[in-house]
Amino acid sequence: MAEAAGGSKLIRVTGAEAKRIKREALGLPDPVKHRQRVAVPMQRRAPEADTRQRVYRYRCYPTPTQAEQLIKTFGACRWTYNEGLALRDKAWREHRVSFGYAESCRALTGWRNTEGAQWLQEVSSTVLQQALRHLDAAFGRFFSGSKEYPKRKKKGRSRDSATYVRTGFRWVEDPERPGTGLIALAKQSGPLRIRWSRPLPAGVRPVKLTVTRDRAGRFFVSVLVEERIEPLPHLFLRDGGAPKAVGLDLGLAALVTLDDGEKVDHPRLLKKYGAKLADLQRSLHRKKRGSRNREKARQEIARLYALISDVRRDALDQLTTRLVRENQVLVVEDLSIASLVRSPKGKGRRRKAGLNRAILDASWGELFRQLQYKCAWYGRTLVVVDRFFPSTRRCSACGVIGPKPDLAVRGWSCGGCGAEHDRDVNAARNLRDEGMRLYELVASSLPPGRAMPSMIRASEMPDVVLTA
Repeated sequence: MAEAAGGSKLIRVTGAEAKRIKREALGLPDPVKHRQRVAVPMQRRAPEADTRQRVYRYRCYPTPTQAEQLIKTFGACRWTYNEGLALRDKAWREHRVSFGYAESCRALTGWRNTEGAQWLQEVSSTVLQQALRHLDAAFGRFFSGSKEYPKRKKKGRSRDSATYVRTGFRWVEDPERPGTGLIALAKQSGPLRIRWSRPLPAGVRPVKLTVTRDRAGRFFVSVLVEERIEPLPHLFLRDGGAPKAVGLDLGLAALVTLDDGEKVDHPRLLKKYGAKLADLQRSLHRKKRGSRNREKARQEIARLYALISDVRRDALDQLTTRLVRENQVLVVEDLSIASLVRSPKGKGRRRKAGLNRAILDASWGELFRQLQYKCAWYGRTLVVVDRFFPSTRRCSACGVIGPKPDLAVRGWSCGGCGAEHDRDVNAARNLRDEGMRLYELVASSLPPGRAMPSMIRASEMPDVVLTA
């Protein structure tokens, strides 16, 4: 493989020379463990038919001994990730040699036996291997062009997490309360104390566990299972049998505006708790760095941010669940959130900073993510209209496109038919009509018996022209 950098071509070293460099320069041992065995292709565990992967998240309360061991595990995962990243970076930068997960695992065996790093033996090897898998996945996203080059994890900045596969934990289901039970992690003597806010699917064994700790010091366990999710019954209008559709206009005056005129208020949690956050931040900066009082002030701020995050996530979850249950087709606009929240510069940057804060507080990306996976689960269709569609300045009654109104204008009159429009309601109705046009185009092109896709993007339909 050759790639251009600075006008010169960098040739990747392969074959016997790459093996020599890995052995002599990088210190990677040869794979002699299975050399005498007959090579058998690895068989991946295929999920059962008609099942979906779903994550259930629970709060857990480890004992002081368990918490200490988990904190040590978080640090070991972070250290392993960083060492694997440094080794792969050195191999390519100095020797033009690339390797993947298998070589990283062989290096991990040497790290665990190195003097000064033997504390890694106090952590389950399967957890450390998962950290290397996450690194390999990060490189895969980088090579595909979807993400940037992997960065080092930093204590206090990166999320504390550890992933346990099936060989790294023990699950015993409670026969009296199906879906709940005991979870004992590797290297720990007793099971975790978990608050089972809702049961897992009865009789289903967890595939993977991820234990995390947030900045507020709370521990959570995320359980990945494979279950059959029954789709909801199809919803059709009484007159004509068309699927029931709803247009959703995301905004800041109202979080979501529906085409029937209903408006869901913006919670504005950052504004609600802004004064308290400011007081806590000022209190934090008055404390001496490294002192216990400063740590207490930091934890109080973290707990308040955790409260804001929990309230926001719960409100969005309830809203998206209601929308998916009540409609067959949901239509939203394709918003470029990264462009909308660019750093403010020049004149008016203070106002732009406040606008960015309001957009991030609305959490449009999380709302879109929840709509996406819930439509896939329950047999609904999410239609994403092109971002250049003139939903705001087009009259939903006659179709005449007027001038672009200012953000402060919340209502306007159509110059063609004279209809009075609420800005957001009119946009939601236009989105619904355009979404149904795209929906019918896709439905007419599907072969008989083929189900509708869970998502339709106008940007992925090059033959579709925006309607005037």
